[in-house]
Amino acid sequence: MQGFFEENKSKYKQEIGSIIKKYRQKANKSISLISAEIGMTKSMWADLEKGIKDPQLSTLLRMSQGLNIPASQIVKDLETNLGQDFTLIEL
Repeated sequence: MQGFFEENKSKYKQEIGSIIKKYRQKANKSISLISAEIGMTKSMWADLEKGIKDPQLSTLLRMSQGLNIPASQIVKDLETNLGQDFTLIEL
């Protein structure tokens, strides 16, 4: 059971990272610039893009504001990319 959770959590973090990176590149902003704009360290932003860290909701909100997208867009992209049946709990 723990293996299932860890595997899916890893997929979740990687996907969030890919989504954030896609929108950052689309906005043509460097990690240095965007992290400074929202008051986040470059290393924290980079770790989130790499899927190393799991962002809190407040962090996702700040990031989405820096990217000029609604936070709900990140969630929609997660559902699209991972599938609506994706879960972090084993059923």
